[in-house]
Amino acid sequence: MIGEQLIKVEVAGQSGTRRIAVRKLEGAAPGIFWLGGFKSDMGGTKAVALATHAASKQRACIRFDYSGHGESEGAFEDGTISRWAEEALAVFDRIAKGPQIVVGSSMGGWIALLLARELAKRGKKNNATMAGLVLIAPALDFTEALMWPALSAEVKREIEEKGSWLRPSAYDDGPYPITRSLIEDGRKNLLLDKPIEVGCPVRILQGTLDPDVPWRHALRLVSCLAQDDVVLTLIKGGDHRLSRAEDIERLVRAVDELSAEV
Repeated sequence: MIGEQLIKVEVAGQSGTRRIAVRKLEGAAPGIFWLGGFKSDMGGTKAVALATHAASKQRACIRFDYSGHGESEGAFEDGTISRWAEEALAVFDRIAKGPQIVVGSSMGGWIALLLARELAKRGKKNNATMAGLVLIAPALDFTEALMWPALSAEVKREIEEKGSWLRPSAYDDGPYPITRSLIEDGRKNLLLDKPIEVGCPVRILQGTLDPDVPWRHALRLVSCLAQDDVVLTLIKGGDHRLSRAEDIERLVRAVDELSAEV
């Protein structure tokens, strides 16, 4: 995209060092900070649509790929929720400036709330702040609440004993690994068993026909966000991706409405 910079951010943490690919668009605040989903990348329909919209409004926008995804280094099978959340925090710290509307899609919704928790621990000692949250089919705790219960006893045994299982994909050409480390690490990052306070307005977009994240899962999240300004929009007939033209329009409108409040 014209005007975007491709930046490589080196993240050195408990899970090793890797270079994360970031696409940054300079512009006015509040910026848009994109957090993609599990097995998704920053070249997806929603991420590109938001970057295009930001460019048309001369607003800042940041999108990136987790390790093992898209243009970033690393193997997908090495990924865990902690690892990807660590990368999100590093990109937010080093690249984002000023107030940000953080947009998290599917697993990105879980990462977004883990990011909010880390920022809250620091108080106001940040170059960038989370001014609003837009969550698209937020898949909080999905490894434990949605994925693990749906697996057969045979598959669970394979993951526990062999360390991974190849899951058929409904979206890609081939299967992908679900690892024991992903499942076990997910249990260390569960959020839906306690109140969540992010300190900014939250807008949730959820399809009623989502086969991966049921709409009742979004209701459970709303109940945890009791202290914040939260609006849940149930989209009749919407699937998990919410990438139809009308879905993109709704997403852009939610981002713009929060930006106007900031």
